[in-house]
Amino acid sequence: MKKHPRYIPAFHFRWLTDWYDPMMRHLFPEEALKTALIAQARVQPGQNVLDMGCGTGTLTLLIKQTQPNAAVYGLDVDTQVLDIARRKAEQAGETIVLQQGTATFLPYPDGSFDRVFTSLMLHHLRREDKRRALGEAFRVLKPGGELHVADFGKPHNPTMWLISLVVRWAEEVHDNILGLLPVFIAEAGFRPVEETAGYRTVTGAIALYRACKPFAG
Repeated sequence: MKKHPRYIPAFHFRWLTDWYDPMMRHLFPEEALKTALIAQARVQPGQNVLDMGCGTGTLTLLIKQTQPNAAVYGLDVDTQVLDIARRKAEQAGETIVLQQGTATFLPYPDGSFDRVFTSLMLHHLRREDKRRALGEAFRVLKPGGELHVADFGKPHNPTMWLISLVVRWAEEVHDNILGLLPVFIAEAGFRPVEETAGYRTVTGAIALYRACKPFAG
C-alpha cells in the first residue's frame, strides 16, 4: 500500500485550515480567478472532470454549478479539508464525488477524465512531486483532454518579484517563481502549453495555464 507523501496543509498550518476560505477571499481574486479557469475549460455535458487537490471544494462545486450535467470529482490528501468540502456540497444540494488520495498516485484508471483542474495546489509540492502529479494528470486524461492550472507563476514586474521574495519561504513555490511550472507541464507530455491569464495579488503573481494531451500519433 502506497504511503501518502509529506504535504503542506492549507495555509501551511493545520490550525489555520478553518480560516482557509475567508482568507482566500481576502488574499486572492478567488471568484474571478476560478470563474476564468472554468470558462477556459469549456466543460461539456456528460464529461468527467477531476479537481486534483480540491481542498475545501470551492472550485469543485463551482465546476458542477457551471455545468450540472458533468460528472465532477474532487480529490485531496487532507481529510480535514475534505470534510469542509462535503459540508459545502451538501449545503448547496450538489452531487460531487469526493475522495481522499494523493495527486502523485491518482486512484483512477488511464484515460478516465476529459478535464483535470488544479488550483493553488502544485506549489505545495516538492519538485519531484510536482512532476509526478503532472504525469498522473496526463495519465488519467483521455487523448484530447485538457489540464487547467491556476498557481503561482513567474513575476512579470518588480513589485510582484519583491512580493515573491517574502512568500517563497512558506511553500514549495521557488520553481513556480522561476517560471518552471509550464516547463514541467510540457515535460509530462502536454502539447501545447499556454499561459492564458495573470493576476497580481498581495501574495504574488498567479498565472492560469491550459494544456492538452495530444491524440496518439
